[in-house]
Amino acid sequence: MTEETDTPSRQPATFYLPRTRGGWSSLGVFVVIAAALIGAIFLIFTTIEAERSERAQVFKTNEIMLELRNISRAAINAETGQRGYLITLDRRYLQPYHLGREQYRPAVPRLRALLGDSMTVRQRELVDEIETLADAKFAELAGSVRMIEQGDLLSARQLMLTDEGQEVMERLRLAVREMEEIERDILLDATEETARAEGRVVPLLLALLAIVLVTLWLGLRLSLRAARAEVEAAQANALAEARDRADLLARELNHRVKNLFAVILAIVRMSARDNPEAKPVVDRIAERIHALLTAHEVTQGTLETPVASLRSLVETTVRPYLTSTRTIELDGPEVDLPAKQVTPLGLVLHELTTNAVKYGCWQHGGTLAVQWRHVDEMIEIEWREHCPGEGVEPERQGFGSLLMTGAAKQLRGSIDRTFTKDGVRVKIKLPAT
Repeated sequence: MTEETDTPSRQPATFYLPRTRGGWSSLGVFVVIAAALIGAIFLIFTTIEAERSERAQVFKTNEIMLELRNISRAAINAETGQRGYLITLDRRYLQPYHLGREQYRPAVPRLRALLGDSMTVRQRELVDEIETLADAKFAELAGSVRMIEQGDLLSARQLMLTDEGQEVMERLRLAVREMEEIERDILLDATEETARAEGRVVPLLLALLAIVLVTLWLGLRLSLRAARAEVEAAQANALAEARDRADLLARELNHRVKNLFAVILAIVRMSARDNPEAKPVVDRIAERIHALLTAHEVTQGTLETPVASLRSLVETTVRPYLTSTRTIELDGPEVDLPAKQVTPLGLVLHELTTNAVKYGCWQHGGTLAVQWRHVDEMIEIEWREHCPGEGVEPERQGFGSLLMTGAAKQLRGSIDRTFTKDGVRVKIKLPAT
């Protein structure tokens, strides 16, 4: 009776201890990637908010500038009409004068409403000064018009020849100009803040990519180390069980990594649900995360063992974009890639594919050909797009170019792009082992 109870009590101890260590390792992988993702999402939201604030400030500044110009034009129109009436005594010249008075009256309240409670002390002083000067200018013009209508032309002309009206008009122009400069400075600050926020996005995304790749590599290393330790410690009868546990741990890690990618994609897409203006940025992020997932699904095995077919990797990458008009020609021998090369090469192929769809041969009805071959100890891949082109390399290096540069270093190879009038040609070289 005692022997029956002792035997099962020893079996769980030998089986669950390795699973616990593997579970903590997988949890550590998840925590690291989740922390990086939270930071990336926070920065994306910050960038979106900065862009939204900039657009709101542009609209507000334009409206304020419009009201300031309305006040200036109203004063000029009224003065022009008053001068014309004084010189010709033709009442038709009073039409600009009356139009200016009608434009001026609602302009100042609208200006105050646009500035709202956020106006600075200096802005409040300038608005009060503009209103006072405009009232004084229109009062002076109204007095002159009344004198003319009463037949007192001499007094009206004497009033016009004084410097009072000119001084008021000049002070009004200076106040309006200072108000415009303040608004331009506010808009410039908003633009600079947006530029700073956008400048932080690319480095953080590169850091996120590096963290994901390193974490996946460490996760695979942990699973392999656990499997080797179990094999070394196990006897002949326990060897099969140890291998089963290692396989189970690898499958569990693979399953968790896939689930993690799915969670990342879902969170990124949900982040832009209520922000349509962020959809282009979020779509680009989601495409690159999906490229990581595609490369991961192709890989099976250890880091140093050939585990994936190059042809399979190319076909898996371009398959979602193929249509009756988008075709591809593949030519090359059967080549197996080590797992450590699949992820960076998959990212490069995904970047080239999306560029072909958006800007290259598949956008302009051309064709795509991919060839590869063994040259000494290297694998050479040639990506050739056949379509009319400008033959000029883009001056600006975008995130895709930075990604391919980083991938070339990780592959311990090179990636060369050539822009010709017949289309883009990309030559990729990487070690065969």
